[in-house]
Amino acid sequence: MARIAGVDLPRNKRMDIALTYIYGIGRTMALQILDTVKVDWQKNSDDLSADEVNVIRTEIENNHKVEGDLRRDITSNIKRLMDIGSYRGLRHRRGLPVRGQKTKTNARTRKGPRRSVMGRKKK
Repeated sequence: MARIAGVDLPRNKRMDIALTYIYGIGRTMALQILDTVKVDWQKNSDDLSADEVNVIRTEIENNHKVEGDLRRDITSNIKRLMDIGSYRGLRHRRGLPVRGQKTKTNARTRKGPRRSVMGRKKK
């Protein structure tokens, strides 16, 4: 089992899919990485040689921000927005949708479960 960027790649999956298990790498990025290191994207993760794993690992470490570094950057960006008091930062602080969605009926994912008000039902 190959280990890249602190993540064990899943067994018996195509490489373009297996690389998406790393935080910060999607399908397009995985295909670009495999294209630059000249590894066939249809090859299974079990069939990789040690040299191919090392080439992929060095490509990701040198040219892409993934896993812990990316998470740290994202949280620091959100913290910066909250510190300067921007509109987006206030939405993050209050746990409301940040990108302009309506909140009257939707946004349950950000707001959490409904808090029921007693005596609200009509008789």
